[in-house]
Amino acid sequence: MTGELVVDGDVPATPTLSPDGRWVAFVVASVGRAGDHPVSALWIAAVAGDPSPVALTSGVTADSTPRWAADSATVFFLSDRVERGVPQLHRIPRTGGDAEALTAWRAGIDDHLPLADPNLVALVARDEPTEEDVRRAERRDDAVVRGERVPVARLRLLDLRTGRIRTPCAHGDRHVAEVAQRPDGGPLAVLTLATPDPDPGLLEPRLHLVDPDGDSVRDLGPAGVLASDLAWWRDETGWRLAYLAVTPPGLVGGTAVFDLAVSASGPSAEHRNLTAGMTVCPTELVQLDSGGPLALVADGLDSAIHRLDPARLRFAEVGRIRGFAGSLTVSRRGDVVAAVLSTAHEPRDVHAGPPHGPLRRLSDTSPALREVRWGGQERLSYQASDGLALDGLLILPPGRSRRDGPFPLVTLVHGGPYDRYADQLQLGWYPSGQWLAAAGYAVFLPNARGGQGHGHEFAARVAGAVGDAEWTDVLTGIDALVADGVADADRLGIGGWSHGGFAAAWAVGQTDRFRAAVMGAGISDWGMLAGTGEHGRFEAGLGGSIGWEGTGPHPHDRRSPISFTARIRTPVLILHGEQDTNVPLGQAEFFHRALRRFGVEHEFVVYPREGHAIRERGHQLDLLRRTRAWFDRWLAPRVAEPALTTDA
Repeated sequence: MTGELVVDGDVPATPTLSPDGRWVAFVVASVGRAGDHPVSALWIAAVAGDPSPVALTSGVTADSTPRWAADSATVFFLSDRVERGVPQLHRIPRTGGDAEALTAWRAGIDDHLPLADPNLVALVARDEPTEEDVRRAERRDDAVVRGERVPVARLRLLDLRTGRIRTPCAHGDRHVAEVAQRPDGGPLAVLTLATPDPDPGLLEPRLHLVDPDGDSVRDLGPAGVLASDLAWWRDETGWRLAYLAVTPPGLVGGTAVFDLAVSASGPSAEHRNLTAGMTVCPTELVQLDSGGPLALVADGLDSAIHRLDPARLRFAEVGRIRGFAGSLTVSRRGDVVAAVLSTAHEPRDVHAGPPHGPLRRLSDTSPALREVRWGGQERLSYQASDGLALDGLLILPPGRSRRDGPFPLVTLVHGGPYDRYADQLQLGWYPSGQWLAAAGYAVFLPNARGGQGHGHEFAARVAGAVGDAEWTDVLTGIDALVADGVADADRLGIGGWSHGGFAAAWAVGQTDRFRAAVMGAGISDWGMLAGTGEHGRFEAGLGGSIGWEGTGPHPHDRRSPISFTARIRTPVLILHGEQDTNVPLGQAEFFHRALRRFGVEHEFVVYPREGHAIRERGHQLDLLRRTRAWFDRWLAPRVAEPALTTDA
């Protein structure tokens, strides 16, 4: 196991089934970016017959977002092959050949959707720069006034016969986020946000109808917070529009499927929660030509495909998938699905088959990983101190079993917190389970409350309470592994990325049991994050308050690691991207200065040009090696003393 094996591997993304269900187009890209610009290739595979996929594009530019024409003969996609960083719409025959550029929009194309009319493609694109914009840029007279001249994306319609792009006067200055056409070739459902900025944009989504053959526009009213995944369906009363959103009334909780009636005229009916009370979490929603939509759900450590029963207005499981599943796509009739799957010792690849399974693997993007001897991965289930049922994973070093313990144990907390560890291959550029297991560590991957896969109530338990019972859930699992003889109580480490980085920083301020910690892109002060992070009010929902809510102390102060740095004695490795807007660099800087003030052993590493996720190959290699070296330094296995001998 080497760092190069991890970051130089290829991964598939965004599979899309042809309408006839015979072909899957998908994107393949390397884990780590070697140059200044990302590159990716478009591939295609047959659902039946020869499973060997074929490359449609060369992979020397960023090719992405494949979408099929209605006749299943052509693939539309975005590519920046004309100008780096400025994607334009292209199309290529399913059988291969030269790609044809269809747009030259100076601002680039954000998204696209081929419509039922073979001559029309819906585009989502920002306004092109005006002559005045160009002059201001040349003069460097480019002061930005917040809230003015915001570059929102708009719905546009491309006529393939003439190459003309028109922009319906549809939504004022609202930002178009998503488009879905009714299956019978009728109107477009359009999801807009108040602004491109997540806060407040994601808090104020609205739904609209647009006639693709004219400029007729109708406002359907507000949608739920974090709305996404528009899907049309029809019952005996007429057409309905479904979507995913956070379960109200708070901003912290599980996702749900909502729908509303779309009448011929007049206001829309109340939005219904179609997954209320379910103990799974819908993650994706896809529409069919007829009947209820399909939903991909997170269900504990596994995944499943559910379908809406129009008669009962409830989702029911139609197919179960062991481990992780993502990027669900479906044929027009719903008889074939495809998705990216991964199990404990199998990397992510594209699979396809009937919704009820089994799904056959179509791609093999990282064959070198099949030669690796992986650490054994075990499913865990246990109870929290208050009786809440929890799950997680344990990974042991390759070739070792519980009988060989106790091991030095590293606990890795997942991000989110609305995320989870599925029973998939735990390998990536971030601190990951198999990477550390290969170095001799046992690795504990807990799914604490607040995460995904156990329904809304489970996820909402951390609202305004991060670091409380969530933390004891993690600690209870560690204690159980120590009691079982798996973990060495004197050699415990903890780490994670994003919310996992918060958990690591929080842990070392609550206890001195850990000998080493890794805080990756972590939160040190919830109030500062609510005021400076791109998801401000969502972060306030986790931390409990914002600094401008009167004089302190505030609720978030009691849940911020920065408030407990005077207690810290554990060595901490801090890792952060310089241009992170999700969790700004100031969070790491604040924690670093506090640790320096109190004389705590630590190392602070900043990765230039990087955002919340680390993308550059060299930085990923550094992060992998540095993380493992940090734990080796503080948790190295004890060497047995040689036995004393006495001369006869």
